[in-house]
Amino acid sequence: MVTDHATRTKTARGPALPASLTPALLTKLTARVAAAPNAARVTTNAPYTGVPLADLPVSTPADVEAAFGRARIAQKSWAATPITERKRILLRYHDLVLARQDEALDLMQAENGKTRRDAYLEVVDIGIVSRYYARNAGKYLSPKRRRGAIPLLTHTTELRHPKGVVTVISPWNYPLSMAASDTIAALMAGNAVVQKPDTQTALTALWSMNLMYEAGLPADVWQMVVGRGSSIGGALMDNANYMMFTGSTATGRQIASDAGRRLIGASLELGGKNAMIVLDDADIDKAAEGAVNACFPSAGQLCVSIERLYVAESIRDKFVAAFVARTKKLKIGAAYDYSIDVGSLTTPSQLKTVTEHVADAVSKGATVLAGGKARPDLGPLFHEPTILTDVTSDMTVYDHETFGPVVSIYSYRDVDEAIAMANATAYGLNASVWSGNGARGRAVAARVHAGTVNVNEAFAAAWGSIDAPMGGMGDSGLGRRHGADGILKYTEAQTVAHQRLQGFYPPSRISPETWTTLLTSALKVMKAVGVR
Repeated sequence: MVTDHATRTKTARGPALPASLTPALLTKLTARVAAAPNAARVTTNAPYTGVPLADLPVSTPADVEAAFGRARIAQKSWAATPITERKRILLRYHDLVLARQDEALDLMQAENGKTRRDAYLEVVDIGIVSRYYARNAGKYLSPKRRRGAIPLLTHTTELRHPKGVVTVISPWNYPLSMAASDTIAALMAGNAVVQKPDTQTALTALWSMNLMYEAGLPADVWQMVVGRGSSIGGALMDNANYMMFTGSTATGRQIASDAGRRLIGASLELGGKNAMIVLDDADIDKAAEGAVNACFPSAGQLCVSIERLYVAESIRDKFVAAFVARTKKLKIGAAYDYSIDVGSLTTPSQLKTVTEHVADAVSKGATVLAGGKARPDLGPLFHEPTILTDVTSDMTVYDHETFGPVVSIYSYRDVDEAIAMANATAYGLNASVWSGNGARGRAVAARVHAGTVNVNEAFAAAWGSIDAPMGGMGDSGLGRRHGADGILKYTEAQTVAHQRLQGFYPPSRISPETWTTLLTSALKVMKAVGVR
C-alpha cells in the first residue's frame, strides 16, 4: 500500500505531498526492504500534516539472518573488486545524488518535516563524503611500509583488510546524511553493509541505497531491514563484524556492552547538550545570527546543535536583544520550497519532550524570551523556536538533551568560568566559540571538552571538514567518522614482517654473551644517531 490520491490534495493544515513521490517510486523503494513477501506492514505518516506516507514491510530476525547470509557471499567478491572500480561506482553515485536531488529533498521533507534548506545541506554532505572517500580510500587502504625491528634486515608492511559485514543503524533526524555517509566509508573499505534505518525515514535511506545500485554496486553488498530494535536488534548485533550506531546514549551503552561481549568493534555517535560561548570581543550581530543557525536547524533535531548559550556579562543585553529579534522573525511552517526558516518536529514523542521541557522550566521560574509553545495551527508537530533564561539546575532542560528548538541563555564573568560551565556536562559532542580574535577563539576552543569545536561557526565548519575526525567525548560516544578514522575503523590492520639474514637470536658461531654485548652497543648507537 502507498499513499492514495486523497493524501495528495492540500490539507487544512499543510501542503500536499510532492508530485515526485509517486506510488510507483514508493513501491519501488519499499520493495528494496529485506523482508518476506507476506511480511507484516507498518505505516509512516508525514510530519507536516499527519497523513499516511508509505506502508513498509517489517523485517523479522529470520529476514536479518538471511540478509547477512547474502551479504557474506557478496562481500567476498566485493572485497576482491579493485579500489579503482569501487571509486568509479562511488563517483557515479555522487553524480546521481546531485542530479536527482529534488527527489531526495522531497523525500526528506515528507518523512522528517525539516525545511528544504536544511534538507539540501544533507545533499551537500553526501556529495562531499562520497567524493572524499572515492578519491582518498586508495591512500588509506594501500599497503604501508613500516619501520622494521632491525634496520635494513626487517621488511615490515601494514595491510588493511575489510571487517566483513558491517551493521549500520541510522536515525531519523538526518535521514540521508546518517544513512549514507557511514555506509559509504564501509563500502569503500570492502565491506558489505546490512542497515537498519529508522522506520520513520526509511524511504530516504532506501532511495540512497537504490541510487548506489544504479551506480553499479553489485547485488546484496548493501541491504536494508526495517523494524523495531527490540525485535531485530539482537540479530543485527549477533551477525555483525562491526557495529556503527547513531542515536541515544542509553541505546549506545547497550550496544557497546553487546559489542564487548562479542569482541567486535563499535563506533557510536550519541547524544549531546552542546554549548556556545560568546566572548566579550565577539561581533554581536554575527554571533546573534550564528546562534540562530546553531540552535534551530531541522527544528533543533540535530546532534550537534546548540542548547546552552554562555554570553559574557558585558555584552549580554545587546546580544540577547539581537538574538531574540532574529528568532522572532523566523518563518515557521510547511512548504516544499525554500520559503520557510523552521519546519516541523518529526514525531509526537519529540513534540512531547519539547513541550514538557519548556513547561517544566517555566513552572520552576524560567523566563521565555521568544517562542515557548506548540503551534497546532500550523500542523500536528510544530513548535516555536524558544529562548529561555533564568534556567536553574533543578529544571530538566538544564542538563538533559531536549533535541528540539529550545536554547537556554546564561551569563558568565570571565573566560575560565565560561569554560567551566560549558564543560559541566557528561556529554562532549560539539561546541561553538565566538570571538573577534581568531587566535583567542581557537585557544578557548581547545579547552572545551567536545569532539568538535567551531570558532565563529555553529557546527558546519567542523562537520564539513571531512578530512578531520568527527565524534564525541564522554557520554556522546566512541569512535570517529570522517577522515582516516572514518574508513580505517571498518578494517582490520595486519602486520607482515619479513626477517632477512639475521634476527634477534645469536647465530650459532657467536656466543650469547658476545651477542648481547654487540646488540647492546647497536642499540646505543641507534639512539645516538637519532634512529626512531
